[in-house]
Amino acid sequence: MKSKIILTTLLSVSLMACAQETPKVKHKKKSVSSTSDKVRFANAEDPICHMKTEADMKDTAVYKNKTYGFCSTYCKDEFKKHPEKYVQK
Repeated sequence: MKSKIILTTLLSVSLMACAQETPKVKHKKKSVSSTSDKVRFANAEDPICHMKTEADMKDTAVYKNKTYGFCSTYCKDEFKKHPEKYVQK
């Protein structure tokens, strides 16, 4: 008899725990509020793969006080090996 009461209690507790609503997480959206927040790159396109650069590119490198944008970490790393080869003159 005791085991039936204990089993019923455990099942009730686990059902109540599962029935509770999962808390909702609010994600903050990154927004660019003005054009002054956008990064200006020295290059209009990725010098490695020739994709157009965009203001929200995260892979960047600074060479001779100019910021260059890249589509990927691979392109950035290739640029860093020999930047003078890729810099527009």
